[in-house]
Amino acid sequence: MMNINRPSPDALLQQIKQQEYTVNRGKLKIFFGASAGVGKTYDMLTSAHQAQAHGRNVLVGIVETHGRSETAALVQGLSVLPLREIEYRGQMLQEFDIDAALASHPDILLVDELAHSNIPGSRHPKRWHDVEELLKAGISVYTTLNVQHLESLNDVVNQITGVVVQETLPDWFFDQANEVVLVDLPADELLARLHEGKVYIPSQAKHAINNFFRKGNLIALRELALRRTADLVDADMQDYRNQARISPIWNTADQLLVGISTGAHSERLIRHAARLASSLHSQWYVVHVDTPRGLNRSVNNKQKVLEALRLADDLGAKTEVISAITVAEGLTSYAHQFNIGRIIIGQNYANRSRPYHWRQSLVRRISQQDVNLDLILVNQTKKLSKTTNERQSPSWNVAELSSVDNRNGYLMAVLGCGLVTVTLVALTRWFDLANVVMLYLLVIVFISVRFGRAPGILAAFLSVLSFDLFFVEPKLSFNVSDVQYLVTFAVMLVVSLIINNLAVGLRFQAQAARKREQQAISMSYLAQSLSAARKNDDIISQAAAWLTQHIASTAIVVMPDSNNKLIVMTDCTIPAEFNWVVTRWVFDHNESAGLGTNTLTANTMHYRALATSNQVLGVLALMPTDSESFNQPEQQRTLDMAIAQITLALERVYYAKVAQTALIKVESERLRGTLLSALSHDIRTPITVLSGLASSLATQTLTVSEQKQLAVDIEQQANVIQRLVINILDYVSLQSGGMKLNKQWVSLEEIVGSNIRQLEHYLKERQIEIDIPHNIDFIYTDELILSRILNNLITNAINYTPDDACICIKAMLDNNQQYLITVTDTGEGLPVGMETQIFERFTRGNSEGTTTGLGLGLALSRDLVEHLGGTLSANNIQPHGAQFIITLPWQPLPEQDLLSDDFIASSPNIDSANLAR
Repeated sequence: MMNINRPSPDALLQQIKQQEYTVNRGKLKIFFGASAGVGKTYDMLTSAHQAQAHGRNVLVGIVETHGRSETAALVQGLSVLPLREIEYRGQMLQEFDIDAALASHPDILLVDELAHSNIPGSRHPKRWHDVEELLKAGISVYTTLNVQHLESLNDVVNQITGVVVQETLPDWFFDQANEVVLVDLPADELLARLHEGKVYIPSQAKHAINNFFRKGNLIALRELALRRTADLVDADMQDYRNQARISPIWNTADQLLVGISTGAHSERLIRHAARLASSLHSQWYVVHVDTPRGLNRSVNNKQKVLEALRLADDLGAKTEVISAITVAEGLTSYAHQFNIGRIIIGQNYANRSRPYHWRQSLVRRISQQDVNLDLILVNQTKKLSKTTNERQSPSWNVAELSSVDNRNGYLMAVLGCGLVTVTLVALTRWFDLANVVMLYLLVIVFISVRFGRAPGILAAFLSVLSFDLFFVEPKLSFNVSDVQYLVTFAVMLVVSLIINNLAVGLRFQAQAARKREQQAISMSYLAQSLSAARKNDDIISQAAAWLTQHIASTAIVVMPDSNNKLIVMTDCTIPAEFNWVVTRWVFDHNESAGLGTNTLTANTMHYRALATSNQVLGVLALMPTDSESFNQPEQQRTLDMAIAQITLALERVYYAKVAQTALIKVESERLRGTLLSALSHDIRTPITVLSGLASSLATQTLTVSEQKQLAVDIEQQANVIQRLVINILDYVSLQSGGMKLNKQWVSLEEIVGSNIRQLEHYLKERQIEIDIPHNIDFIYTDELILSRILNNLITNAINYTPDDACICIKAMLDNNQQYLITVTDTGEGLPVGMETQIFERFTRGNSEGTTTGLGLGLALSRDLVEHLGGTLSANNIQPHGAQFIITLPWQPLPEQDLLSDDFIASSPNIDSANLAR
């Protein structure tokens, strides 16, 4: 019997990780009920008072009393955390203050209504997110929850009550609670509390009784709460059993285990178990045990196992194929692992008529493993018929199958025993008979390990016969002179058979371990290659390569395009057997089809849907390398795991695209909102001024000089609006790629002078210094773009400097032979730390001042400079002021004389008067 008390290394590692996870984590205690009004908050506050009486630091984070006086009275005597006020749609609302709770760091924090949705603007969208952060910070939390808020029961509650619950909690968070206290109340008593106004005010209570709080609804919700709590308690018990390494079964749940074989009655056995599990409302498992005797079973028998497991899956069972030395050992070990107290097996018709059959029945072998297991026998209705083509193999439920003849093994058994006999006959004078026996046993071990049970048994009998015939007096005769040799023969035969049985078991375990290792390595390689892929093409390429290496000769992945038209994604030759009609059917119905299925079986390819929980991402079509081995259970299990990995990878990329699209949309909306907000502010001001100026201009009492001044003011405000519009249009054109370069030789001094003349009115008393050496006055660039850049930088200097400041514009060549154009002012300078951020869109250095603008000028200037192939940077200068540095690529002047008519004619923007100067 195998040692079922010994934990696996994986289980120990998981236990250590769980302990590390919870060592600094707070404890979560959930007061769980079927509906509102059962007393969850009341019990939570009562427990809080008890904890405070034992010296624990208890703090009330948020408690919803809903006007219940008994509940409100229990809040008295506990420290209460002030709620945080959040403005939402013009109203000030109160919400739980998680930052204050983290700062207080109590031993126990009370947070009512775990599934509550937080007010928009809070740190987390759900209150359970707040609780998760508190637990990670080491704060224990008491909270409340109704059964209708569990995500997995949302559709069930909707079906029962007709109400769609919007606030839900994921089940995994509920399952990780350290303690769940069920607060239960019978339906009649809860309805009485409603009538008395202890749950809602009378007007609300009457409406609730006629809708959600109908008696039938309350009973159904109560059953859901009891069952969900029982499931959680069962999981806790299983964890305790694993940690304490308790092997005896605690039959606390009516779980069923069904053992199936290759016999014809497995389907009847499964259906009987399904009816029994349904009547008991219990979980049930269906397993097939691979044993050494079953290694050489036919493909037809393995196909029967696969079909039986599929039937069990369809009926709601958890299915698995396990390996063990014997069927009884495998079933017993599995029952202990999952704490299953009942095993259902089939009763063979033949053995009922032969109660004294020489083989020990499976019932007795299971009872020898564990007498506490309850066995349920399902009788077969008739004898298994024999056909001319194939004899039906009896179920291992009573008699296990014999191994198929291994001619090579039999031949090696004869040759091995013969070789040992011939060798030892010549060396008898130097070898004692005990050594002869040992050498024969060595041959038996080799034959058993290498070729299996039957050749090993033949080797055992041949060894005993050879030992008697050639080494025991009288030799060359089966007569025995000494009766003691009969005992020797018997012991030798028994030991040989025992060694044979152990060797066969060792061989089977080694093969099973090697097979599991190869499968684990293969799946690990697939998982690693898929996890490294970032695009659908990479995932499909890796998946197709793995499938063609391990399962199929051809693997085709079909996915829909933007128009929902299916297209082939794999780069391979499409075989003639591939059928588009079958592919579309699989995609539309999320079902398997083709070879090895019950749908469209005439097709020689196997089609599987790559489906998530809510959609089909594509279809996988396989041309199996070997049709017979493809339908074997282990091959199908491998394919299922591979498809799950591929689907998970495709789903990851799909949701990454969805998240990216959503992020782009959110960012676009944010920029749109920022732009509209800035425009509404910065255009409103000049338009308001223009309106006022126009009204003043309409007055008949103005003098001519006053009218001229008003016209100048109107022009200035129009220029402000024009600059805003030009910046926006330039930015859109630049971002869309519509701005083309028109480089030519231009005069930098002329560009600067033109901008100074345009901005002359805004300069007021500011001093302008221009330092442009004659040897670099001409540069090869786009005049219009450079003029826009300088205009924005000079305007920025005007906006952020006092009226008597000095603005210096200077050009030079640096050590790397690049143009450096600097615009320096003597204002307050850039805010500390914003030297780089100042170039971001809609960012202004003095957002609280009176300076107007979109905050787009510097961002546009940086992008324009980069469009010219240069860079734009900024820094502060001492003692005060800001400096903007334009770096542009340098290009030498043409070799012809600068004063020649040809050069001037080729550069129409150069003023000849300026050259003469």
